[in-house]
Amino acid sequence: MIAPRILEPLTLRSLTARNRLWLPPMCMYSATAQDGAVTDWHVLHYATRAAGGFGTVVVEATAVTPEGRLSVNDLGLWDDAQVAGHARIVEAVHSQGALAGVQIGHGGRKAGTAPMRPGAKEGTVPGWELLAPSPLAFPDLAQPRELGTGEIDALVESFAAAGRRAVAAGYDLVEIHGAHGYLVHQFLSPLSNARTDAWGGSPEARRRFALEVVEAVREAVGPRTALGIRLSATDWLDGGLTGEDTAELAGLLVAAGVDVLHISSGALLPAQIPVGAGYQVHLAAQVKAAVEGMTTPGGSAPAVVAVGLITSGAQAEQILRSGQADAVAAGRAALRDPYLPVRWAHELGVDGWQDAGLPVQYWRGAYR
Repeated sequence: MIAPRILEPLTLRSLTARNRLWLPPMCMYSATAQDGAVTDWHVLHYATRAAGGFGTVVVEATAVTPEGRLSVNDLGLWDDAQVAGHARIVEAVHSQGALAGVQIGHGGRKAGTAPMRPGAKEGTVPGWELLAPSPLAFPDLAQPRELGTGEIDALVESFAAAGRRAVAAGYDLVEIHGAHGYLVHQFLSPLSNARTDAWGGSPEARRRFALEVVEAVREAVGPRTALGIRLSATDWLDGGLTGEDTAELAGLLVAAGVDVLHISSGALLPAQIPVGAGYQVHLAAQVKAAVEGMTTPGGSAPAVVAVGLITSGAQAEQILRSGQADAVAAGRAALRDPYLPVRWAHELGVDGWQDAGLPVQYWRGAYR
């Protein structure tokens, strides 16, 4: 049998992930003291997925400023005091053989919402000041204030400072959140950025914030750490971002220092999205084609990660073998089954788990 592509190593700069399966960042809303600090629950949650065989584990959206939190119960890296907690996650993930990443971001006009829980009331937390490229509200959320030029520059530095703290915690990968209607995405899309200054009014100006954040974080994290960005490739709306826009942006991001392009979609505004099995994979393939032949400043080819209702090992294997992406992220499925890579390897007929870098403690599960 041909060894599955999902279990092939993936090199990111000077680091190598044991396979091409990623746990993508998913908000857990579990910083219960509302101080952005890591809890025991976070450490156990991420360590379990690493023990389950994921090659790269990416920690949930982690705010670069207090007001940038997506909810009051989100993690943060805006303060040096938060580094020690993240170091616990990194140590636990590394101990189980996976690379550890963290996604850093700012919610912009979608910050300060109630934690996502069954039956939770939607809306902005009273008194939370929302900041955005333009004073255009997301439906049912509070009106944001338009950012001044000096504030934009300060936010770029906030991203860089969070990147430095991530490196201090030991993370192998820092991923910038440029998707799902949050601040970086808000600058990129003409549906949320109505500025006419140097930060808006043309595709080039709307891309400026994303590129400056990438350049600042790239410098902050240094040459060893891999840098990624998650993008909503399309807004699924007339007049919004398209796959072609994002494919063009991707090359600029790689030239600016990005090693990994993690391709999602939507969430800037409510839209009709054709949700179904692998519904975003064609967008990852479009980005991959756009950066084919490029070399990152780190000297390797950029890696493209596909995500979105990838729910079986056979489906993940087909995505990689067809060349649509270099790695596959499985989110919701990993919430149901933390040992998803082990199960997928079994389904694909892998018996030599130790050789494949999967947890040797579970080797008996390979037998049929």
